[in-house]
Amino acid sequence: VIDCKLGVDGSGAKYLNMPAGGSLNPATEETVSKKMHYVKQNGAAVFKSAVKGMYDITQKIMIQNNISNENLKLFIAHQANKRIIDATAKKMKLNKEQILINIDKYANTTAASIPLALCDAYDKKILNIGDNLILTAFGAGFTWGSCLIKWGIDCE
Repeated sequence: VIDCKLGVDGSGAKYLNMPAGGSLNPATEETVSKKMHYVKQNGAAVFKSAVKGMYDITQKIMIQNNISNENLKLFIAHQANKRIIDATAKKMKLNKEQILINIDKYANTTAASIPLALCDAYDKKILNIGDNLILTAFGAGFTWGSCLIKWGIDCE
């Protein structure tokens, strides 16, 4: 792990949240009957903020660590929505070989999506020791983050 950056903007909670559960609004018969224990979102607001958040944080980490598109091997984003990944990658001007997408294979596996994508890249033997990888995600609240890693395992 070379560098990690995180961001949060609590005002985004109104666009992506689970209305009940936890200590703020514990489970009751009423919250269950009203289906308040499911994620609710405003798709357009989430899309716009996810692309901006993942792009901005990834650019910061790349600039601070002298990483360019030319020396970035792979961009692995949280596999929540292919359109968000595609829009972020397009904004970053990455080529399709630099983007790992497996949402079509597993769907949205939430917190497991980036580790599963790393396993897929390893299994496909597309990583070499010394490759620069960017891992990025966006989530409820709003929260986002990016991590730069230098690959150190031989895929042979």
